[in-house]
Amino acid sequence: MRAVVQRVSSCTVRVDSKITGSIKRGILVYLGVCNNDGPNDLDYLIRKTTNLRIFPDREGKMNRSVKDINGEIMVVSQFTLCADTRKGNRPSYNNAALPEEAEKMYNSFVEELQTSGLKVATGQFQASMEVAYVNDGPVTILIDSKKIF
Repeated sequence: MRAVVQRVSSCTVRVDSKITGSIKRGILVYLGVCNNDGPNDLDYLIRKTTNLRIFPDREGKMNRSVKDINGEIMVVSQFTLCADTRKGNRPSYNNAALPEEAEKMYNSFVEELQTSGLKVATGQFQASMEVAYVNDGPVTILIDSKKIF
């Protein structure tokens, strides 16, 4: 699994001009489910995203997590994170999990986050979405459960 985590001041997702989710201060998580991802990948990504120390403490040092600040989380599915761009100019999406499997993992990710007690909002799986956000910092972190980067 792969994620792009962005520290945001606010985030709103729209599908067909309707808001599907909205958060205030917290993190936006773009989530890509790749082939062969399983429960260990899911656990790793949940632990990393909720415990990333990317929010400032009193001294301004990034030392606090989204849990520490009682922030909010927006999760947006994004199969393109599994793209392979090593050959040519057209990305290959062969590494992306099939939609049925990806949706199960995506839903499990969201459900696990919801048990944290934090507000969790989402986009809509397999929909064309408009994501509007204010990247605070900017702070953007890449996470790969296989620890490729």
